[in-house]
Amino acid sequence: MPAQHPSRASSFSVTLQILSIVFYTFIAFICIGLPIAVLPGYVHDQLGFSAVVAGLTIASQYLATLLSRPSAGRLVDNLGTKPAIVYGLIGIAISGVLTFLAVALEDWPLLSLLILISGRIFLGIAQGLIGVGTISWGIAQVGSEHTARAIGWNGIASYGAIAIGAPLGVVMVDRLGFLSLGVTLLLLALLALLLIRKKPSVPVIRGERLPFWSVFGLIAPYGISLTLASIGYGTLTTFITLFYLDRGWVGAAYCLTVFGVCFILARLIFTNSINHLGGYTVAIACMAIEAIGLTLLWLAPSTAFALVGAGLAGFGLSLVYPALGVEAVKQVPTPSRGAGLSAYAVFFDLALAIAGPVMGAIALNMGYSWIFFVAALLCCLGLLLTLGLSRRSRA
Repeated sequence: MPAQHPSRASSFSVTLQILSIVFYTFIAFICIGLPIAVLPGYVHDQLGFSAVVAGLTIASQYLATLLSRPSAGRLVDNLGTKPAIVYGLIGIAISGVLTFLAVALEDWPLLSLLILISGRIFLGIAQGLIGVGTISWGIAQVGSEHTARAIGWNGIASYGAIAIGAPLGVVMVDRLGFLSLGVTLLLLALLALLLIRKKPSVPVIRGERLPFWSVFGLIAPYGISLTLASIGYGTLTTFITLFYLDRGWVGAAYCLTVFGVCFILARLIFTNSINHLGGYTVAIACMAIEAIGLTLLWLAPSTAFALVGAGLAGFGLSLVYPALGVEAVKQVPTPSRGAGLSAYAVFFDLALAIAGPVMGAIALNMGYSWIFFVAALLCCLGLLLTLGLSRRSRA
């Protein structure tokens, strides 16, 4: 028995090191979550623009993240992980200042909107820099054998921060006004910059670096599988409320809660299984569970079945990203790891970008329940692709 204690202590130490780094992801996603629920209403009701413009204002952040991924990867590989996070935190601070300025100038709606969108763009670029920077830093700090744990905890930090930030933003706006969001973003970014100042960084890995698009090609098969599996997430979060309304049900928020709780619990409990069983095995099992959950949502005769389906979908999806990510990162040389992580993240961004319009068109023509059937079908295609990648790896 005593021989096990060093292993446990070592495992706990690794987790603490990762948590000290993904803390900056938590700060970043708190800042992303704060305005997410109140910004569309502000653009529509306060500034007087249409719902389409409100949606585009939100989308501008995600588009900025997507387009900045290649640059974020290169910056991490060439300058290091800590500078990338520092630049990201500066981007959040700028976003806070611009948000404050936009509210101060709301008497000129068009000018206010343009400044607000500029702030969203800075926030999107910051998301890309900090997301890649923290995972790369975590892997470099604790070793590539803990890649799954670094990716897993980074995901827990981001989803947990969104879950806290969104309702907190609603409360802040109700009590203090929209101006308080800009001030909070600025203060949180400055606090994080103060804390990171004395944190020792890891050295930049020297060696020949592959061009981003070469890395992208190596990562693409794993990324496509991730996209196919992740469309279910975009579908559920975007359309579950309308699906419930279409069925005459109430309590769509509970579906999202169950999804989120199962997602986080699976990451907390089973992340280490990726090291024991292998990324392919875990990804295949999790995609199967997610597909079952989405199918239950498609066939759900009651809210109870819908809740079970959402829980299974959240549980299944939770480990797909780190499990496939472990195998994807192995395909690129260590000096290009930042580019590899950036390229891989692009495919998750892509899933969220296409889920809305594609599933919206399906719902319009076939009904809301069928979007979950299509999402389950796409997840099964991702499973088949992962099976093929697994067999190729063994061969």
